[in-house]
Amino acid sequence: MVIVFVLLALAVLVGGNWYVWRRLFRDTTRAPGAVRRAGAAVVVGGWALAVGALVAERAGAPFWLQRTLGWPGFLWLALCVYLLLAVLAGEAVRPLLTRLPARRRPTADAGTATASQVPPADGKAGADRSTVTVGPDRAATDPAPTPATAPAEVSRRLFVSRVVAGAAGAVAVGTVGYGTYGVLRGPRIKRVTVPLAKLPRAAHGYRIAVVSDIHLGPVLGRGFTQGIVDTINAAQPDLVAVVGDLVDGSVRDLGPAAAPLAGLDAPSYFVTGNHEYFSGAAQWVEEVRRLGLVPLENARTELPWFDLAGVNDIAGESEGQGPDFAKALGDRDPARACVLLAHQPVQIHQAVDHGVDLQLSGHTHGGQLWPGNLIAAAANPTVAGLDRYGDTQLYVSRGAGAWGPPTRVGAPSDITMIQLASTHA
Repeated sequence: MVIVFVLLALAVLVGGNWYVWRRLFRDTTRAPGAVRRAGAAVVVGGWALAVGALVAERAGAPFWLQRTLGWPGFLWLALCVYLLLAVLAGEAVRPLLTRLPARRRPTADAGTATASQVPPADGKAGADRSTVTVGPDRAATDPAPTPATAPAEVSRRLFVSRVVAGAAGAVAVGTVGYGTYGVLRGPRIKRVTVPLAKLPRAAHGYRIAVVSDIHLGPVLGRGFTQGIVDTINAAQPDLVAVVGDLVDGSVRDLGPAAAPLAGLDAPSYFVTGNHEYFSGAAQWVEEVRRLGLVPLENARTELPWFDLAGVNDIAGESEGQGPDFAKALGDRDPARACVLLAHQPVQIHQAVDHGVDLQLSGHTHGGQLWPGNLIAAAANPTVAGLDRYGDTQLYVSRGAGAWGPPTRVGAPSDITMIQLASTHA
């Protein structure tokens, strides 16, 4: 079954890229030549860089190689998505452009003369000045032959193909460019108020800065982390919750990139995401502890007004370090409000079973690249925002960074400021 799926995915990938090459390069040129060969080289080379970037990151290749391949390879992935979508959208416009009336250009038929060019047969002034046909077996009203019709149609189709291809390329490049700028600019603060019935009046207005999916790696580095820390400190939260997927790489390579987290002013807590288990979770837990964050590994801490708990990510099950809700929540006082940090939204069902009041999650990126939100919705109970499941509320952050392409379309990054509200206030 896996082999069938892989073969199907390869067929879709190859077919999609051939279609893009055809519309952008083959259909916009008159004959085989340098442009078509250059287009094929761009498509094949772009995918070689993309695959190289993915393999280098997962295989732990030298970090300089990861960085060299990362930018062009991951950006090519995003560009391919929107080139394909733009070219598909162009199919709806192409017939309309083809059917627009062509501008007629007057042509002189070699076998036709006008009365102004041929003197009247009777030599009288004022004779009929209508068209006179010189050819023997042709009526005066017959249209002249148009041997250039076929070349004109070819030229018209070529023009339409170039217009559609140019528009598709401009839209794709503009979309990816703007989406990349949005990520590199850094996340903005999003404010959400969450009422909790068990929260005491004294804790009304308590603020938790939720930051998830930073994805430090070969593309996003120390400067990106520093920007996040500065944004959080300027908002002055009471507590910071780092809800997984902090990194894509080892402590050796990315320790300097994560170092600014030591500058967080508020008490800060951390739970693992699935990408930590691709990057050496145990080492990263120790590293964030060294930076001053408190890892909640299936653990709970009792704050003055509510319980704060955290569970490991589901990916930890492969290492015997999966989520343990009983350990984190089993012996707590159910009369106290409980806030749970859990990377993946699908963990909400266990949270409901254990009487959690609010679960804070990430993982989905809000889809990151539209229409990725449709795929994310198929795999997660909530893609982004605040939702309710029984007596438990779930908030899913779109995340602060990006995985793969440093690009977001339709899912802007954010740091969410959760303001807890007491229903007794």
